[in-house]
This record gives sequence, C-alpha cells and structure tokens, in this order.
Amino acid sequence: MESISCELQGNLAYITISNPDRLNALNMGMWNALTTHFTDLHQNPDLRCIIIRGAGGNFAAGADVQEFATVRNTLADGMRYHNQVIAASLKAISECQHPVVAAIEGVCVGGGLEIAISCDIRIASPNARFGIPINKLGFPLAPKELKSLLGLVGKAVASEILLEGRILNAIEAKQKGLVQRLSDDVPGEALETAQRIALGAPLAARLNKKFIRRLSFAPQPLDDNEQLEAFSFLETNDYQEGVLGFLAKQVPVFTGT
Repeated sequence: MESISCELQGNLAYITISNPDRLNALNMGMWNALTTHFTDLHQNPDLRCIIIRGAGGNFAAGADVQEFATVRNTLADGMRYHNQVIAASLKAISECQHPVVAAIEGVCVGGGLEIAISCDIRIASPNARFGIPINKLGFPLAPKELKSLLGLVGKAVASEILLEGRILNAIEAKQKGLVQRLSDDVPGEALETAQRIALGAPLAARLNKKFIRRLSFAPQPLDDNEQLEAFSFLETNDYQEGVLGFLAKQVPVFTGT
C-alpha cells in the first residue's frame, strides 16, 4: 500500500515514503500528501527538525511511470504535473522553515533524488545509488526541478547526470556533492544529526535556512526589510539565553522565542 506517513516524536518529525512494490516510487497522491505534510509541519512552532526516509531499504525511485499515461499524457497535463504537483512538493520541502535531513538508503533516483536535493542535509549509506536516468524515458528534467539540481552541484555535474543518465554509487555521489556524508548506520546518524540541530536555537536555524536559500538562488544584496529580518535574532529571548549561557558556562535552553 503506497503512502506518505508523518510521525511526531517530541520536537522531531519523521516523514516516511512507502510504496515497496515500486521501490517507493511516488504517484500523484503521494506527491500531494508530501506537500500537505510539509505544509503542516512548516506551521508547527514546536518542531526543530524533520527526517525524511524511505521504507523497506530504499529511499525513493522517483515518479511512478505507470501512471504517466493518465496524469501527464498531454502537454497541458504534463506541465500541470511538473509545474504544480511535483514542484509544489519540492517547494514545500525546501521552503519549510525547519531543517530537513534526508536519510538515504538503497535507491535514490529520479524524483527521489530531487526530494533529497530539496533537503538541507543528506546522509547516505554506502549501498545507496543515485541518478536521474530520465533520458532513457525520453524526457528532460523540468526547468523548475533542474534549477534545484544546478543550485546544488553546478552545470558540469548536472550535465553529466542528465546527459549520461548514469547511476552513481554513494562514493561518487559524495564526491560530486549530492550528499554530505556516508554512514553505515543511516537511521542512527540521521537521528543524531537531528538531535544536534534540535539542541540549537530554532529561530537561528530557521534564519540560516532561509538566507542560505535566498543568497544561493538570488545573490543580489539584501534589501532593508531582509536586513531587518536577518538581524531580528537580536531581540529574541534565545539570543539572550545563548550569550548568557555561554558566559556562565551553562548549557542554554532555547524556547524558540
């Protein structure tokens, strides 16, 4: 049974992609559910970090090709499917105010890799496999989706991934910047990563995430309102807690206020 599930554990959340008969390929309903879950999590002020993972030993094999004949069989349907359905899911992940960690095992290809790219930190097992081999299906990567790939790995690696359609092993994927680190215990490493994030100031994490994205995709100088937002931490309780805790040699307790 295909599903996108969401589980809250304290100030952490787990999103699980599950469609085991198709290597966790996502149909339209699953893409929409992904959007809904991340939209809801974005609005949860108590959350500190989200871990996204796949069920059954694989991350995700991308979009479910078997439904293409019904959901993207015409030009209008295809544009709607990519520019609205898939783009909305990837946007909900990348623009979620909370940090997102991708715990990658097994297959991470096509739309699965695009989901991982939309996350902030990617941790993969040595047996993970990466690629976007859609040249073998006769279509290119949609422009909105291509922008994220280019933003992460640049023109040369994006060209190699898309023009060859080759599947990369985990070591090569790390060398090319698709993942930050490898681990023999991906669930454990992802949890430890999320816990380290959760111990930090959540407002600072959200500002870091927002302005990393802003300056990566729009490198022009910040305007006056953006400058005010970037330095808004100076009026927060968390800033006072962090500085006073440091001076007193005490572990700060951040409340997100």
